[in-house]
Amino acid sequence: MTPHPAAFAIPGDIATLTGGYIYERRLLEGLRDHGREVAHVVLGASFPDPTPADMADAAAQLTALAPDRPLILDGLVFGSIETGVLARVQAPVVAMIHHPLAWEEGLTPARRDHLFRTERANLALAAHVLVPSGHTARMLATEYGVDPGRITIARPGTDRPAAQVQTAPAVPPLILSVGIQHPRKGHDILLRALAQLRAADWQAVIVGSRYDPDHAAALERLQADLGLADRVRLAGRVAADELAQLYAQAAIFALATRYEGYGIVFDEAMAHGLPIVSCDTGAVPETIAPGAGLLVPVGDPVALAAALDRLLADPALRGGMAAASARAGAALPGWDQTARIAGAVLDAVASGRAP
Repeated sequence: MTPHPAAFAIPGDIATLTGGYIYERRLLEGLRDHGREVAHVVLGASFPDPTPADMADAAAQLTALAPDRPLILDGLVFGSIETGVLARVQAPVVAMIHHPLAWEEGLTPARRDHLFRTERANLALAAHVLVPSGHTARMLATEYGVDPGRITIARPGTDRPAAQVQTAPAVPPLILSVGIQHPRKGHDILLRALAQLRAADWQAVIVGSRYDPDHAAALERLQADLGLADRVRLAGRVAADELAQLYAQAAIFALATRYEGYGIVFDEAMAHGLPIVSCDTGAVPETIAPGAGLLVPVGDPVALAAALDRLLADPALRGGMAAASARAGAALPGWDQTARIAGAVLDAVASGRAP
């Protein structure tokens, strides 16, 4: 049976290196690899704060789609597009919600309320909803009133580490963090935690593009103020081969995130067999496998420092957690499975059946 044609609307540059964009790019590629015709609808990069021009362009492109071609609509657009515009879209809409927009870091109360109301109203118009985690599914059901029967979890896939990467662990032990330079990722908390560990033997690299320029500049100032320039490298965006080398050299993966709807980097860390230190928030506790990580409260550099120090000081504990992480990483699904789950949803929606 030939897969039903579909469309996938994504704002801005699909090559952007964030978890959400990586997920959607790999999903688009996977759906096409399965022989499905999927039109990539490129929308304006200003979402979720669309300019009038980008809103008008989105309205024109989305309402022009054929009513028999199901549309996956990226969450940055879905949660912020005017409800009246979405109501005019004839194609059955499958919302792709990584995490609700109202849960982003740094919003004013008025902005948070607006996004919550818009996303809740728009969810009522969706034929179905794709999410990356059980956490996001439960949130949409309890906070946004979405029928659980209209939600499907399509967990992100994981690439296996390249076999040719044969790099010895770094000396002193390398603490690796991967996440865009955005307030939600908590790199400021990680820096403050590392500043408390001056007596320990370690080095650290924080990888991630300067997604929020103001926050990136603030991180550089904080790094200097804390006297960490000689021990912590703010690497910014790095090439894939350099990131693979860093994962191979690392002893600990740390991300002081304030919230995650999933967290692809945790799967990457487990695929590389790294013990993880992160925060008890969002989908993090159910993404990191039992025994593979230590979780601390959000925004607590003292607790984060204690967890890191515990791993640095106890090689046996670190080794046991690394083994648990590697076992979990070896069992993670690939992107092919993610595409198959999403493809089944598209076919069901196109035929009027419940996925």
